[in-house]
Amino acid sequence: MIDIKKIKIGELEFKCRFSGNDNDELVILLHGFPETSIMWERVMQKISEKGYFCAAPDMRGYSENACPSGKVQYHLSHLMEDVLKLADKLGKEKFHLIGHDWGAIIGWNTVFNNPDRILSWSALSVPHPRAFGKALKTDPIQKKKSSYIKLFLIPFLPEWRIRKNDFKGFRRLWKHCTPEVIEDYLQVFRRKRSLTAALNYYRANLGKGKRIDIGEITTPTLFIWGNRDLAVGEVAANGCPKYVTGDYNFLEVDGGHWLIQSNYDEVERALLSHLEKFDPKS
Repeated sequence: MIDIKKIKIGELEFKCRFSGNDNDELVILLHGFPETSIMWERVMQKISEKGYFCAAPDMRGYSENACPSGKVQYHLSHLMEDVLKLADKLGKEKFHLIGHDWGAIIGWNTVFNNPDRILSWSALSVPHPRAFGKALKTDPIQKKKSSYIKLFLIPFLPEWRIRKNDFKGFRRLWKHCTPEVIEDYLQVFRRKRSLTAALNYYRANLGKGKRIDIGEITTPTLFIWGNRDLAVGEVAANGCPKYVTGDYNFLEVDGGHWLIQSNYDEVERALLSHLEKFDPKS
């Protein structure tokens, strides 16, 4: 069963989905763009059946009452702090972390900066930022796959293009989603402030003069990548282990970017196996 509650963190109030007993070990799940925490509901229920307490927030900008103005509010330093403060609010010093897309980028940085707090880390679709950054500089295929980022950095124009024909472009990305899930996404992106906030993740952290300062990961890591990913190529994916010195498991699946929808069974098995392997109770 999924419970939806509002969680107050400082001046911001996050919509958050929960599953399981709050006395159990915490697993935080971070969604990416353009999605919300509803993407995790199915796997949250399965994880909580195994004795974990799952929490998945609609992240900064996606939660209606956690949508501050200005791109500086979406710098990685704030996004990481939201994750840690959520764990604090739930009374958990240590926790497992799972992230997809931008949730993975935030996760990699959270794990690097707070290795003492993360029991295990699972990244979906997006590899270590340094592996991705190197591929973006050297791999023509990755440059082509990432060309959309330049558009997102432009003010106003991306918002207009995304809203065209009632989010026709986004609907193509959501082709594996149920109508219920799509409606949840649209409720967020039809709010002008939230769409701009979601794009501010790119504007605050990527582009000329901006750098994600991150080093080697020592936390036990699972990386799942689809070999038909529209945004992340083979060079970036295969470069990931260079930057993970702790226990590392890589799962390549025959799928695209939206793995929790298109390759659910494989993803569920891998996540559960990784959580159980690095569960302090085991």
